[in-house]
Amino acid sequence: MALRKILTEEDETLRKVCRPVTEITDRIRSILDDMADTMHDAGGVGLAAPQVGILRRMFVVQIDPEGPLYELINPQIMETDGEQCGEEGCLSVPGYVGTVTRPNYVKIKGLDRNGNSVEYEGTELLARAFLHENDHLDGILYTQKATDIHYADQDEEQ
Repeated sequence: MALRKILTEEDETLRKVCRPVTEITDRIRSILDDMADTMHDAGGVGLAAPQVGILRRMFVVQIDPEGPLYELINPQIMETDGEQCGEEGCLSVPGYVGTVTRPNYVKIKGLDRNGNSVEYEGTELLARAFLHENDHLDGILYTQKATDIHYADQDEEQ
């Protein structure tokens, strides 16, 4: 497994719509492993393939280091409900956060690393992470939905 370079918002790759994964191979599984390692190394809770320069519909999410690692290939949002408003950041927009309104509940389905169909439900931070990473697959950065974007340390005492 290897760490991959995370693209930043200036890179036009992040604004492109990703293509579906047509075959799950050892290469795809290796990319998922690299993405998880890269996400952990960078201190993130999610990472989508376009953030490491791969225009394929897949992402990883892990909101708690002791909790499950979610790997989704060709994800589809099946259902959303409610509303939450909170701060989001992004490994591709380092140092900044913004306020984003998203559904508080999501049901999402896709394929796992072995090509098996999986379905997950999430609320609060997990829902936010699934939706944030899924947006990346459609070329959408959180900054396009956010208000009050500011430097993350802006409110801290100097």
